[in-house]
Amino acid sequence: MNSRSIYKRLYALASGIVLTLVFQAASAQESVKPLSLNEAISLSLQNSKQLKASQARIEAANANVKTANERQLPDVTVSGSYLRLTQPNIDLKLGKSGGGGSGAPAESPKVNQAAYGMANVSIPVFAGMMIQSGKEAARYLAQAAKLDADKDRDDVIENTIGAYSNLYKATQAVKLMEENLKQSTQRVKDFSNLEKNGLLARNDLLKAELQQSNYELSLMDAQNSLKVANLNMNIMLGLPDATQLQLDTTVFKVDDKVDGRGVGEFEQLAYQNRKDAASLGAKEKAAYANVKGVKGEYYPSLAVTGGYVAAYIPNVVTITNAVTAGVGVKYSLSSLWKTGSKVANAKAQLAELQANEARLTDAIHLDVVQSYENYLLSRKKMDTYIKAIEQSEENYRITKNKHDNNLATTTDLLDADVANLQAHLNYTFARADALVAYNKLLQASGILDNNK
Repeated sequence: MNSRSIYKRLYALASGIVLTLVFQAASAQESVKPLSLNEAISLSLQNSKQLKASQARIEAANANVKTANERQLPDVTVSGSYLRLTQPNIDLKLGKSGGGGSGAPAESPKVNQAAYGMANVSIPVFAGMMIQSGKEAARYLAQAAKLDADKDRDDVIENTIGAYSNLYKATQAVKLMEENLKQSTQRVKDFSNLEKNGLLARNDLLKAELQQSNYELSLMDAQNSLKVANLNMNIMLGLPDATQLQLDTTVFKVDDKVDGRGVGEFEQLAYQNRKDAASLGAKEKAAYANVKGVKGEYYPSLAVTGGYVAAYIPNVVTITNAVTAGVGVKYSLSSLWKTGSKVANAKAQLAELQANEARLTDAIHLDVVQSYENYLLSRKKMDTYIKAIEQSEENYRITKNKHDNNLATTTDLLDADVANLQAHLNYTFARADALVAYNKLLQASGILDNNK
């Protein structure tokens, strides 16, 4: 192999490596996605399996409404048959006289086939209000299905906000741990130089190295939590698993979102806007209609009927234009002793729904008050953590100065560093928790979707 050939191969190999690196860099850039909170909510609503199931329930309820409406439409049946027969013995009495005659017996017609057709129409007029009650119940249940879907939508929004906040926490935790690990690594280097020059005890260096190791472990945990939070968010949004999300941190700004509104105002909003309460109310109305429908079995049913009959039996008879019309009444005597248990069951279902409404009223009251207090608590925590950061930073500065002047121990310095890190973590997490707590208050008040 000559040198020219070797150069060609090396050039091709180098070109391939460069193209691969360029492609990987481009792919890495394409996998990073800036994501605002509103965009996250929109994507989660589009890809939610829970909402797709809710939509299927709405479609089923709408189909039940259509089925209930169709019960008042005419019932039309058409039937017909063509039959092949053996040689039957037919003795027609028609046309025979009681007196004399030729005395010869009449010859029976030969019949080996027959055909007939029938058409019937029945229009319900009265069915003990069962049809109207069924229509009413189906409409209320369809309304309840829609309200349940709206509640599921609020749940998806709240879950998305929670996942967004958790991803923010994980991202900030990694950043803080990386920063502290960098400072800890530099401290170990400084202490190592001091120890080599006999200016620092070996034990103090080991303490610094131990803290560095602990920070490294904490960083590993934080990075793992970040990967899981990022994956969870990608699954919720329907994005590829490898997508790296960059969050909009401006949504975590610190301000008072309740604007002086008291808990009573939020509770009143909840009674007016909660989808689960409205859904239960619609189900109660459907249960009332169901009780009326079941009681309808005590009454007879009335229908207008009509029909047409045609028949053809060769050598015997041909029937055409046989039109029937009339009124039909149907009553089941067994309903007198069978319907009572059905009515009792329907009333029991109604009573259960009424009891659930009372329970839900108490649950709404507790949910709103608890959510309101949790939001106020998150606000107070942020104020406290802001002071804690100021105190921890000043404490670390003073302790470091003392340590540099041999007035504080290494343990004091490392403890001050950990306290400073914890204060920053607490404040970062509190900002995310405050956003979640406020939106939980909106969800408890039934107005979460109105604010998105």
